[in-house]
Amino acid sequence: MNEVLNVDLQFKPKFEFISSLHSYICRKSHRKIDLTPHWAEEIKQRITPDFAAMLDELEINADWKLAYLLIVMSEHTDTPQDVIAWLEGLTPGNLYEWFAPYGGQFPEHMGNFQSQMIKVFTEWNRQYFEACSPAVHEALEQHLAERTAERTKMNTAEFIDDTTGGFVFESTGGADTLLLVPQYHFQPVNLIYHFGSILFCHYTSRIDLNDEDFMSMHDYRVLRSLAEKSRLKILRYLQNGPKPFIEIVRELKLSKGITHDHISKLRSAGLIYAHFQGENLTSYSTRMKGLAQMQDKLVDFITQ
Repeated sequence: MNEVLNVDLQFKPKFEFISSLHSYICRKSHRKIDLTPHWAEEIKQRITPDFAAMLDELEINADWKLAYLLIVMSEHTDTPQDVIAWLEGLTPGNLYEWFAPYGGQFPEHMGNFQSQMIKVFTEWNRQYFEACSPAVHEALEQHLAERTAERTKMNTAEFIDDTTGGFVFESTGGADTLLLVPQYHFQPVNLIYHFGSILFCHYTSRIDLNDEDFMSMHDYRVLRSLAEKSRLKILRYLQNGPKPFIEIVRELKLSKGITHDHISKLRSAGLIYAHFQGENLTSYSTRMKGLAQMQDKLVDFITQ
Protein backbone atom coordinates (compact mmCIF):
# COMPACT_ATOMS: atom_id res chain seq x y z
CA MET A 1 0.00 0.00 0.00
CA ASN A 2 1.19 3.53 -0.78
CA GLU A 3 1.68 5.36 2.53
CA VAL A 4 2.43 8.87 1.22
CA LEU A 5 0.42 11.48 3.13
CA ASN A 6 0.22 14.04 0.35
CA VAL A 7 0.52 13.76 -3.41
CA ASP A 8 1.42 16.79 -5.52
CA LEU A 9 1.29 16.63 -9.32
CA GLN A 10 3.24 19.31 -11.20
CA PHE A 11 4.83 20.24 -14.48
CA LYS A 12 7.11 23.23 -15.04
CA PRO A 13 9.58 23.78 -17.89
CA LYS A 14 12.49 23.58 -15.45
CA PHE A 15 11.58 19.95 -14.67
CA GLU A 16 11.82 18.84 -18.30
CA PHE A 17 14.98 20.91 -18.63
CA ILE A 18 16.75 18.85 -15.95
CA SER A 19 15.24 15.64 -17.35
CA SER A 20 16.71 16.38 -20.77
CA LEU A 21 20.12 17.17 -19.25
CA HIS A 22 19.98 14.03 -17.11
CA SER A 23 19.12 12.01 -20.22
CA TYR A 24 22.26 13.24 -21.96
CA ILE A 25 24.59 12.83 -18.96
CA CYS A 26 23.32 9.35 -18.00
CA ARG A 27 25.30 7.61 -20.73
CA LYS A 28 24.49 4.07 -19.54
CA SER A 29 20.81 4.74 -20.28
CA HIS A 30 21.24 5.96 -23.85
CA ARG A 31 20.29 2.55 -25.24
CA LYS A 32 17.28 2.29 -22.95
CA ILE A 33 15.48 5.58 -23.54
CA ASP A 34 12.93 6.06 -26.30
CA LEU A 35 15.00 8.86 -27.86
CA THR A 36 17.63 6.21 -28.79
CA PRO A 37 21.43 6.60 -28.66
CA HIS A 38 21.35 8.67 -31.85
CA TRP A 39 19.73 11.52 -29.95
CA ALA A 40 22.77 11.97 -27.71
CA GLU A 41 25.14 11.62 -30.66
CA GLU A 42 23.25 14.28 -32.61
CA ILE A 43 23.26 16.65 -29.64
CA LYS A 44 27.00 16.20 -29.20
CA GLN A 45 27.51 17.27 -32.81
CA ARG A 46 25.36 20.38 -32.30
CA ILE A 47 26.87 21.74 -29.09
CA THR A 48 30.30 23.36 -28.89
CA PRO A 49 33.30 21.07 -28.32
CA ASP A 50 34.17 22.81 -25.05
CA PHE A 51 30.67 22.31 -23.68
CA ALA A 52 30.59 18.70 -24.88
CA ALA A 53 33.84 18.07 -23.00
CA MET A 54 32.37 19.67 -19.87
CA LEU A 55 29.30 17.41 -20.03
CA ASP A 56 31.49 14.35 -20.60
CA GLU A 57 33.07 14.99 -17.19
CA LEU A 58 29.74 14.99 -15.34
CA GLU A 59 28.53 11.80 -13.68
CA ILE A 60 25.30 10.69 -12.03
CA ASN A 61 26.63 10.88 -8.47
CA ALA A 62 26.04 12.72 -5.18
CA ASP A 63 26.90 16.10 -6.72
CA TRP A 64 24.46 15.49 -9.56
CA LYS A 65 21.71 14.79 -7.03
CA LEU A 66 22.48 18.22 -5.56
CA ALA A 67 22.21 19.72 -9.05
CA TYR A 68 18.78 18.10 -9.39
CA LEU A 69 17.92 19.51 -5.96
CA LEU A 70 18.70 23.03 -7.19
CA ILE A 71 16.14 22.63 -9.95
CA VAL A 72 13.44 20.82 -7.99
CA MET A 73 13.44 22.73 -4.71
CA SER A 74 14.33 26.29 -5.76
CA GLU A 75 11.30 28.44 -4.91
CA HIS A 76 9.55 30.91 -7.22
CA THR A 77 11.23 29.39 -10.29
CA ASP A 78 9.40 27.87 -13.23
CA THR A 79 11.93 28.05 -16.05
CA PRO A 80 15.65 27.26 -16.43
CA GLN A 81 16.29 31.00 -16.73
CA ASP A 82 14.60 31.54 -13.35
CA VAL A 83 16.81 28.94 -11.69
CA ILE A 84 19.98 30.32 -13.27
CA ALA A 85 19.17 33.87 -12.14
CA TRP A 86 18.41 32.66 -8.62
CA LEU A 87 21.64 30.63 -8.48
CA GLU A 88 23.71 33.56 -9.76
CA GLY A 89 22.37 35.71 -6.94
CA LEU A 90 23.65 33.42 -4.17
CA THR A 91 27.03 33.25 -2.50
CA PRO A 92 28.69 29.91 -1.68
CA GLY A 93 27.78 30.60 1.94
CA ASN A 94 24.14 31.06 0.96
CA LEU A 95 24.24 27.68 -0.79
CA TYR A 96 25.64 25.92 2.27
CA GLU A 97 22.70 27.29 4.26
CA TRP A 98 20.22 26.42 1.52
CA PHE A 99 21.45 22.81 1.18
CA ALA A 100 21.65 22.21 4.96
CA PRO A 101 17.98 21.21 5.55
CA TYR A 102 18.29 18.46 2.93
CA GLY A 103 21.15 16.62 4.65
CA GLY A 104 24.76 17.11 5.58
CA GLN A 105 26.28 16.20 2.22
CA PHE A 106 27.88 19.10 0.34
CA PRO A 107 30.11 19.42 -2.74
CA GLU A 108 33.81 19.31 -1.96
CA HIS A 109 34.22 22.91 -3.19
CA MET A 110 30.92 24.80 -3.09
CA GLY A 111 32.15 27.79 -5.09
CA ASN A 112 33.42 25.56 -7.91
CA PHE A 113 30.20 23.54 -7.84
CA GLN A 114 28.11 26.70 -8.09
CA SER A 115 30.14 28.09 -11.01
CA GLN A 116 30.00 24.76 -12.81
CA MET A 117 26.23 24.41 -12.44
CA ILE A 118 25.62 27.98 -13.63
CA LYS A 119 27.74 27.24 -16.70
CA VAL A 120 26.14 23.85 -17.37
CA PHE A 121 22.58 25.09 -16.90
CA THR A 122 23.16 28.22 -18.98
CA GLU A 123 24.80 26.45 -21.90
CA TRP A 124 22.42 23.48 -21.96
CA ASN A 125 19.51 25.89 -22.02
CA ARG A 126 21.10 28.02 -24.77
CA GLN A 127 22.50 25.24 -26.92
CA TYR A 128 19.73 22.65 -26.59
CA PHE A 129 16.65 23.28 -24.46
CA GLU A 130 15.55 26.64 -25.88
CA ALA A 131 15.30 24.99 -29.31
CA CYS A 132 13.44 21.95 -27.97
CA SER A 133 10.18 21.32 -29.80
CA PRO A 134 7.17 23.15 -28.25
CA ALA A 135 5.24 19.93 -28.85
CA VAL A 136 7.08 18.34 -25.91
CA HIS A 137 5.87 20.98 -23.44
CA GLU A 138 2.37 21.03 -24.93
CA ALA A 139 2.09 17.25 -24.59
CA LEU A 140 3.30 17.34 -20.98
CA GLU A 141 0.83 20.11 -20.12
CA GLN A 142 -1.98 18.07 -21.70
CA HIS A 143 -0.86 14.98 -19.80
CA LEU A 144 -0.92 16.96 -16.55
CA ALA A 145 -4.46 18.16 -17.24
CA GLU A 146 -5.63 14.63 -17.96
CA ARG A 147 -3.98 13.23 -14.82
CA THR A 148 -5.46 16.01 -12.70
CA ALA A 149 -8.94 15.18 -14.01
CA GLU A 150 -8.44 11.48 -13.23
CA ARG A 151 -7.23 12.18 -9.71
CA THR A 152 -10.73 12.77 -8.33
CA LYS A 153 -11.84 9.32 -9.52
CA MET A 154 -9.28 7.28 -7.55
CA ASN A 155 -7.90 6.90 -4.06
CA THR A 156 -4.28 7.90 -3.46
CA ALA A 157 -2.77 4.43 -3.93
CA GLU A 158 -4.69 3.84 -7.17
CA PHE A 159 -3.73 7.26 -8.51
CA ILE A 160 -0.01 6.74 -7.83
CA ASP A 161 -0.14 3.28 -9.41
CA ASP A 162 -2.07 4.45 -12.48
CA THR A 163 0.09 7.54 -12.97
CA THR A 164 3.49 5.90 -12.54
CA GLY A 165 2.64 2.55 -14.08
CA GLY A 166 3.31 0.47 -11.00
CA PHE A 167 5.10 2.36 -8.20
CA VAL A 168 4.25 1.42 -4.62
CA PHE A 169 5.63 3.62 -1.83
CA GLU A 170 5.49 1.55 1.34
CA SER A 171 7.48 4.06 3.40
CA THR A 172 8.69 7.52 2.50
CA GLY A 173 11.79 7.57 4.71
CA GLY A 174 10.73 10.76 6.50
CA ALA A 175 9.11 12.52 3.54
CA ASP A 176 5.48 13.56 3.87
CA THR A 177 4.81 14.58 0.26
CA LEU A 178 5.23 12.73 -3.01
CA LEU A 179 5.88 15.13 -5.89
CA LEU A 180 4.93 13.46 -9.18
CA VAL A 181 6.38 15.12 -12.28
CA PRO A 182 5.84 13.74 -15.81
CA GLN A 183 8.86 13.57 -18.10
CA TYR A 184 9.42 13.00 -21.79
CA HIS A 185 13.16 12.85 -22.47
CA PHE A 186 14.17 10.09 -20.04
CA GLN A 187 11.24 7.75 -20.64
CA PRO A 188 10.73 4.85 -20.15
CA VAL A 189 13.25 5.17 -17.30
CA ASN A 190 12.12 6.80 -14.06
CA LEU A 191 14.01 8.73 -11.38
CA ILE A 192 13.29 9.07 -7.65
CA TYR A 193 15.13 11.37 -5.23
CA HIS A 194 14.43 12.09 -1.56
CA PHE A 195 14.79 15.78 -0.69
CA GLY A 196 13.89 16.49 2.95
CA SER A 197 10.11 16.31 3.28
CA ILE A 198 9.69 15.74 -0.48
CA LEU A 199 9.96 12.45 -2.35
CA PHE A 200 10.48 13.58 -5.94
CA CYS A 201 9.40 11.17 -8.68
CA HIS A 202 10.17 11.94 -12.32
CA TYR A 203 7.89 9.38 -13.94
CA THR A 204 7.39 8.25 -17.52
CA SER A 205 4.52 10.16 -19.13
CA ARG A 206 4.19 7.58 -21.93
CA ILE A 207 3.90 10.47 -24.40
CA ASP A 208 4.58 9.44 -27.99
CA LEU A 209 5.16 12.23 -30.52
CA ASN A 210 5.67 9.80 -33.41
CA ASP A 211 3.13 10.34 -36.19
CA GLU A 212 3.40 6.75 -37.44
CA ASP A 213 0.05 5.01 -37.93
CA PHE A 214 0.78 2.29 -35.41
CA MET A 215 0.26 1.60 -31.72
CA SER A 216 2.08 3.86 -29.27
CA MET A 217 5.70 3.18 -28.43
CA HIS A 218 4.67 2.25 -24.88
CA ASP A 219 2.06 -0.28 -26.02
CA TYR A 220 4.53 -1.82 -28.45
CA ARG A 221 7.10 -1.98 -25.63
CA VAL A 222 4.62 -3.91 -23.48
CA LEU A 223 4.13 -6.54 -26.18
CA ARG A 224 7.86 -6.87 -26.84
CA SER A 225 8.61 -7.21 -23.13
CA LEU A 226 6.69 -10.49 -22.99
CA ALA A 227 8.49 -12.11 -25.92
CA GLU A 228 11.09 -13.78 -23.69
CA LYS A 229 10.86 -16.95 -21.63
CA SER A 230 12.70 -15.64 -18.54
CA ARG A 231 10.41 -12.59 -18.27
CA LEU A 232 7.34 -14.81 -18.32
CA LYS A 233 8.92 -16.87 -15.54
CA ILE A 234 9.53 -13.69 -13.54
CA LEU A 235 5.88 -12.65 -13.85
CA ARG A 236 4.71 -16.09 -12.71
CA TYR A 237 7.16 -16.10 -9.79
CA LEU A 238 6.23 -12.60 -8.62
CA GLN A 239 2.47 -13.15 -8.69
CA ASN A 240 2.80 -14.85 -5.29
CA GLY A 241 3.86 -11.58 -3.67
CA PRO A 242 6.73 -9.06 -3.51
CA LYS A 243 10.23 -10.50 -3.81
CA PRO A 244 13.60 -8.73 -3.50
CA PHE A 245 15.93 -8.67 -6.47
CA ILE A 246 18.35 -11.26 -5.10
CA GLU A 247 15.57 -13.84 -4.69
CA ILE A 248 14.56 -13.34 -8.32
CA VAL A 249 18.18 -13.92 -9.35
CA ARG A 250 18.25 -17.18 -7.38
CA GLU A 251 14.94 -18.32 -8.84
CA LEU A 252 15.99 -17.71 -12.44
CA LYS A 253 19.56 -18.94 -11.95
CA LEU A 254 20.80 -16.15 -14.20
CA SER A 255 23.44 -13.47 -13.65
CA LYS A 256 22.47 -10.28 -11.81
CA GLY A 257 23.06 -8.24 -14.97
CA ILE A 258 20.78 -10.33 -17.17
CA THR A 259 18.10 -10.52 -14.47
CA HIS A 260 18.24 -6.75 -13.98
CA ASP A 261 17.77 -6.22 -17.71
CA HIS A 262 14.68 -8.47 -17.75
CA ILE A 263 13.19 -6.67 -14.74
CA SER A 264 13.92 -3.26 -16.26
CA LYS A 265 11.98 -4.17 -19.39
CA LEU A 266 9.03 -5.46 -17.37
CA ARG A 267 9.08 -2.31 -15.21
CA SER A 268 9.18 -0.05 -18.28
CA ALA A 269 6.18 -1.92 -19.66
CA GLY A 270 4.22 -1.46 -16.42
CA LEU A 271 3.89 -5.21 -15.89
CA ILE A 272 5.44 -5.36 -12.42
CA TYR A 273 5.12 -3.25 -9.30
CA ALA A 274 8.26 -1.59 -7.96
CA HIS A 275 8.05 -1.31 -4.17
CA PHE A 276 9.94 1.59 -2.58
CA GLN A 277 10.95 2.66 0.90
CA GLY A 278 11.80 6.29 0.39
CA GLU A 279 13.95 6.36 -2.74
CA ASN A 280 15.21 2.81 -2.17
CA LEU A 281 13.71 0.07 -4.33
CA THR A 282 13.16 -3.00 -2.14
CA SER A 283 11.12 -5.56 -4.08
CA TYR A 284 8.93 -6.38 -7.08
CA SER A 285 5.58 -8.05 -7.67
CA THR A 286 3.41 -8.83 -10.70
CA ARG A 287 1.05 -6.05 -11.80
CA MET A 288 -1.96 -7.93 -13.11
CA LYS A 289 -3.61 -4.63 -14.03
CA GLY A 290 -0.87 -4.05 -16.60
CA LEU A 291 -1.42 -7.46 -18.17
CA ALA A 292 -5.16 -6.83 -18.45
CA GLN A 293 -4.57 -3.42 -20.04
CA MET A 294 -2.16 -4.96 -22.53
CA GLN A 295 -4.75 -7.48 -23.68
CA ASP A 296 -7.39 -4.76 -24.16
CA LYS A 297 -5.02 -2.55 -26.16
CA LEU A 298 -3.92 -5.43 -28.37
CA VAL A 299 -7.53 -6.32 -29.17
CA ASP A 300 -8.34 -2.64 -29.88
CA PHE A 301 -5.35 -2.32 -32.21
CA ILE A 302 -6.24 -5.46 -34.20
CA THR A 303 -9.93 -4.63 -34.52
CA GLN A 304 -9.74 -0.90 -35.18
